[in-house]
Amino acid sequence: MIFWKIFYTFCKIGIVNFGGGYAMLSLIYGEVVEQQGWLSAQEFTDIVAVSQGTPGPIGINVATYCGYTAVLNEGYSTGIAVLGAVLASFAVILLPVLLMILVCSVLRKFKENPWVKSIFDVLRPTVVGLIAAAAILLLTPETFGTEPVQVIASIAIFAGVFIAAFKFKKNPVLLLLISAIVGLIIYL
Repeated sequence: MIFWKIFYTFCKIGIVNFGGGYAMLSLIYGEVVEQQGWLSAQEFTDIVAVSQGTPGPIGINVATYCGYTAVLNEGYSTGIAVLGAVLASFAVILLPVLLMILVCSVLRKFKENPWVKSIFDVLRPTVVGLIAAAAILLLTPETFGTEPVQVIASIAIFAGVFIAAFKFKKNPVLLLLISAIVGLIIYL
């Protein structure tokens, strides 16, 4: 049954993910597109785009939309698909919340321990690698387009936003709005 698979899949993603929502994207993609086949790569790319523009953590937003779309793609009604969305959202946070309660109580006692410090030293580059994997995952024709003009425009928008955000520390919401307007002009 699809609901059990959604619950199990997103529990598994939630418990093995380190580094937040962007690091979670490659794990979700691997499960819902490649392993389970619930969504196409195009649907996943669209879900990531919508999730970045909606309030809330991106990992939970992507899980919510993936749960909804997976159930919808199985032929259920939109009302039942909402249950898939709720289930995926709940599953992706259930085990991490329980684990954080346990870790916080233990970490307060052992935060100066050399073993604990060395674990965090290893986790930092791991998180960077997971976020880089998510960025590489999104370098697809679905994201950048297939026509040469679209690819060049997408690369220019990407470079402009990267420079504005990284070097000039511009507001991400402003960059998102400007990118949307430029994208509408170019692609329409």
